[in-house]
Amino acid sequence: MKKLFASILTAVFASCISASAATITDNGDGKYTIQNDKVTMTVSKDGGKILSFKYGEGEVISQTTFPNSFGSTFWTSPQKEWNWPPVPEFDRMPYQVTAGDKLIMTSEVSGRLKYQIRKEFSVDPADKAIVVTYSIINKSEETRQVAPWEITRVPNDGIIFFDAPVEDITPAGLMDFQAAFGLSWYTADEAQQNRKINADGKGWLAHCAKGLLMVKKFQDLDKSQPAPEEAEIQVYVNQRKTFIELESQGAYTTLEPGKEFSWTVRWYLQPCEETQPTEALKKQVLSMIK
Repeated sequence: MKKLFASILTAVFASCISASAATITDNGDGKYTIQNDKVTMTVSKDGGKILSFKYGEGEVISQTTFPNSFGSTFWTSPQKEWNWPPVPEFDRMPYQVTAGDKLIMTSEVSGRLKYQIRKEFSVDPADKAIVVTYSIINKSEETRQVAPWEITRVPNDGIIFFDAPVEDITPAGLMDFQAAFGLSWYTADEAQQNRKINADGKGWLAHCAKGLLMVKKFQDLDKSQPAPEEAEIQVYVNQRKTFIELESQGAYTTLEPGKEFSWTVRWYLQPCEETQPTEALKKQVLSMIK
């Protein structure tokens, strides 16, 4: 009985430590920090943009200052509905903020697209994840079709990998992806052109550089579910080795007037010792997202 009681106390104590390690803090400058043990994410009310994702002092998000080259943002898909530049209400204008057990950010309604975006940030201490749930709300008076799209910019360094056959990545040969250990791997390189590929993955996308492994987990789509001319996984490499965009999209969904739907991405970050494709690195990813 004493052993059982001691085990219960140990479990409760561990649970309390885990819960206390997860916090959301208002930094007082329009930025908010979400902490899950050694992992922190900083989000700005301007564009609801993720500005930083760290393990300890190690940063994995691009910190360049040139527009559209830093942080992690959210757009609606397909892109052909708005072309370029990004919709200002979603990408850079201030969001309304509510901070409590969750950090909730809500955009203005886009005057052009008639959508509103809501972002909810929370922590899952047991899973060691920071959880980001995006909602698209149809504020128009007509039935629409739309997909969610997360764009995370990282320095052009390290390796990117996901679960998809190299031969199915399009356009073929545009980026030097290699097949190894049942995955597709790309090692950061430099070219005098912007490049972007599409792939049908298995619901996760990973980046390993400078001793840190970032993994994003999201809904696994089949080839019929993305928006027209889009894909579940996309990787964009900026010319002159400036930054890389790790992009994931959810299902192309029909939304009636006034309705909304949500899509969740789970963010993980751990130290890693690998600097090239290995079976050990694959196993580490799979253990993180299990």
